[in-house]
Amino acid sequence: MLVIGVTGMPGSGKSVVARIAKGMNINIIKMGDVIRNEASKRDADVGDTAVKLREEYGKYVVAERCVEIIKELNKSGNNHNYIIEGIRSPAEVKIFRKHFKHFKVIAIHSSPRTRFMRLKKRKRTDDSSNYHEFNKRDNRELNFGIGDVIATANYMIVNEGPIWKFKNSIRSILKNEMENN
Repeated sequence: MLVIGVTGMPGSGKSVVARIAKGMNINIIKMGDVIRNEASKRDADVGDTAVKLREEYGKYVVAERCVEIIKELNKSGNNHNYIIEGIRSPAEVKIFRKHFKHFKVIAIHSSPRTRFMRLKKRKRTDDSSNYHEFNKRDNRELNFGIGDVIATANYMIVNEGPIWKFKNSIRSILKNEMENN
């Protein structure tokens, strides 16, 4: 079974990686969906829920829930391939490495200006068109430890240039990992 984590600041291009992976028949597990689902149950803000969930259940909670999802999906006995989108902390990486022997991390980097412009266009419920709110969200992500995850990733891809170049880099990494798994 191949399990690869994807990390990057909001708006860096993680969802593009997920779309490419899906096109390569790789299952996608979105850590943000775990948070959004919990926020919906609590009728609470997504950002606040991300913090409170970790305060209530520990820094491993989101990763542990993703591991449970993968184990449930993998019960068929087939060795499936998975992308875990949205890793935020070294603690989460630790959990995934504990459960998945050859776990690797792909980090996506884009400048704050580029990411802010993308988020303004995307308009997801947890995105802001206010630069102050954008910075506040970045700081929350950095407080989770995402900078350490990015710095220690197995792969680093800069997503500033033409989208085709970014997509080709992603396809190449995923193909290589699938062939060597």
